[in-house]
Amino acid sequence: MSYCEVMRQMIGNSPLIIVRPSVAILNHDGQILLSRYSGTAWGIPGGILQLNESVEECISRNVLEAIGLKINRLSLLGVYSGKEFINRVEESGDEYHTVAIGYVCTEFEGEINPDKNQGIEAQFFGLNQLPQEIDPFIKNKLVELKGQLEKMNSTI
Repeated sequence: MSYCEVMRQMIGNSPLIIVRPSVAILNHDGQILLSRYSGTAWGIPGGILQLNESVEECISRNVLEAIGLKINRLSLLGVYSGKEFINRVEESGDEYHTVAIGYVCTEFEGEINPDKNQGIEAQFFGLNQLPQEIDPFIKNKLVELKGQLEKMNSTI
């Protein structure tokens, strides 16, 4: 049973703060890896922090389990929280306040091999050719990241 499930048994539908590390994985062609569960919007890979796990261990574990890539190096992109990160599950009434921790990764090993049992899709997209069905917050952060990458490349 996951940490969130255990906490839900204890607190019911009361708000629960969760930490969600995520990672923007860029390949050598400058494309971004996006993933999604069947029928949902595209986003960057991520997971929920479990007890006795660092945020870096969490994201590495989730990317390996869900997509099949081994993360070699992470760089912190930013920490995000606030009202736009409050999620309510209609069916259960559960409320989650998310603290998102974003990373960038350009050093990884392996081939994309999404976990089909979980209905996960994953593929690389050009930063100029993002899919229509992408999470709006993620899209805005990727536009910012693209601008940062362009600045870095122009100074080299």
